[in-house]
Amino acid sequence: MSGYWEREQLAESLLAALAGAGKDLSALTVDDLAVTDQFHGGGKAVTLRLARLLGAKPGLRVLDAGGGLGGPARTLAVEFGCHVTVVDLTESFVRTGRMLTARLGLDGRVQHQLGNALDLPFEQGAFDVVWTQNSGMNIEDKAALYRGFHRVLRPGGLLALQEPMAGPVAPPIFPLMWARDASSSFLRPPAEMRAVIAQAGFRERVWDDVTAETAGPATAAAIPPHSAQRLIMGAALDDIIAAGHRNRAEGRIVSVQAIFARP
Repeated sequence: MSGYWEREQLAESLLAALAGAGKDLSALTVDDLAVTDQFHGGGKAVTLRLARLLGAKPGLRVLDAGGGLGGPARTLAVEFGCHVTVVDLTESFVRTGRMLTARLGLDGRVQHQLGNALDLPFEQGAFDVVWTQNSGMNIEDKAALYRGFHRVLRPGGLLALQEPMAGPVAPPIFPLMWARDASSSFLRPPAEMRAVIAQAGFRERVWDDVTAETAGPATAAAIPPHSAQRLIMGAALDDIIAAGHRNRAEGRIVSVQAIFARP
């Protein structure tokens, strides 16, 4: 799926868009980037919501699986004192994430590396938290994904997730943010997801439906030109936003935030 997401000159385009929005590129902050690097439904507000559900605190070793441009990772580092490793399959996202992290002076607290969430290159029990925010929709083998998360968590560690899931009405309307058609979208209903995660060895602590909170603007016209959605999806965004609102309104897609523990 990295081919779907890959964008040439993404870092350069992003910086130009930030400058066009009046941001001082020599003194960027996490809040300056909030519109640009939080590439998921609900933006920074739902990142903060998930961090609070988790009980994020200084010193936690966090793996952000599918962390893209690194917006949530930098938020966890700056606002909660966590140390975060971001793994993503898309080279241009990793390169852009490193650039933004360096500009904020966060190299010591946030690392970015190219990698596959289904083949995590870390030792068993390496992390206190696995964080995954809107990153599993293109992954068909959910069981392998969550077994891998379980492996890299220490005993007592936590899994924090935000994920679109299949609603009671099928099928979803395309295009979606992550897929042009059903060949690369693998949503499961919440009951199935809970079962898969439990079978991987996790115990549920929190399960919240956040569909309304992740809906976003009513029209694509309200999304600024320096947003990640606009920069990455381009002209396709108008159709994606329209389909997204139909999917939520008609019960075709729901969004969940959840916390699980590794015993």
